[in-house]
Amino acid sequence: MASAPWLTIVGLGEDGADGLSSAALAAIAAADVVTGASRHLALLPGLTAEAMEWPVPFADGIPRLLALRGRRVVMLASGDPFWFGAGTSVTRHLELGEWWALPAPSTFGLAAARLGWALETTVCLGLHAAPLARLRPHLAPGVRALLLLRDGAAVAELAAWLRDAGFGATAMTVLESLGGPRERVRRTSAAGFDLTDVAHPVAVGLEPAGDGAVITAAAGRADALFDHDGQITKRPVRALTLSALAPRPGERLWDIGAGSGSVSIEWLLAHPTTQATAVEADPARAARIRANADRLGADRLQLVQGRALDVLEGLPPPDAVFVGGGLSEALLTALWERLPAGCRVVANAVTLESEALLASWHDRVGGSLLRIELAEASPLGGRRGWKSAYPVVQWSVVR
Repeated sequence: MASAPWLTIVGLGEDGADGLSSAALAAIAAADVVTGASRHLALLPGLTAEAMEWPVPFADGIPRLLALRGRRVVMLASGDPFWFGAGTSVTRHLELGEWWALPAPSTFGLAAARLGWALETTVCLGLHAAPLARLRPHLAPGVRALLLLRDGAAVAELAAWLRDAGFGATAMTVLESLGGPRERVRRTSAAGFDLTDVAHPVAVGLEPAGDGAVITAAAGRADALFDHDGQITKRPVRALTLSALAPRPGERLWDIGAGSGSVSIEWLLAHPTTQATAVEADPARAARIRANADRLGADRLQLVQGRALDVLEGLPPPDAVFVGGGLSEALLTALWERLPAGCRVVANAVTLESEALLASWHDRVGGSLLRIELAEASPLGGRRGWKSAYPVVQWSVVR
């Protein structure tokens, strides 16, 4: 650990030096090197230190910054560097004590102040380099969302994406260069968006509206949300399966024989810090899983194509495992030998042979064995009757 910070991360607003604290101004005045995007450097025309423009892509600047250890360095970043900003991209390479940070008001804070929105109940997303579909789980009437976007073209792309998703009636407030002399706030709708001169940096406030499907918050989302070929854990059974898997923040799931990916996608929708690996041998199904995940805002899903027994080695260790397809004695044996203590395992079976296998493992290592029988009302002549689905046997156990 360094004896004193060699790096100062300064949050810079659109008003440049006028908005900086005395501590930030002192750090810049004492610096040997000031680095930042060309836009940031231009906001400080009186620099006496060596100016080093941060390259594109951003990651290329990390080695150059680390090579400056031992010198007094100021890194310029937008607003609050640790809220969808550049701060963590840099500090993950440093030891605690090598830097200190002087944040400015965040774009989120400035936008909320302009709109009169309660920031603690507003969805805040940084979509500079992330897919717009990450917004998809949040599209519902009554929600308010603030988005940071790459540039004006990205705002037009957002409007088109909202229209395609069935949310063309969404109110859009476009907020440009907040806190500076070029600040501008304009209101439109996704359906009526026709702005051609949106300037960077830009944020957008959204109030979703339209007839697009809303992704519900509880486990057991509608089957219609998932493209599938029939190989899907149906909604009621999926809800019970996710209840047994019990996702917790930060945990990772292995979804083996993932089919449509519905279980692993719902696991990811449970919390923004959860992770999941879907294993699927069939190439067409694997492509379908990828498309489902990307469309529903779960693009962080790790997809591995291949037979589970061939690809499990080397995967990040899981906190929970779901076996939805490919259930066999060999697979359960391999899992039991490999999984860490405390890992939760859930397996569903429909065939008599798979039921017998789960019953055998339940007898050997314990856990819970649940038989799920569901029936749905359907036409029966001029009346209605119960149409039963195949019963599902679910085994859940902690390793």
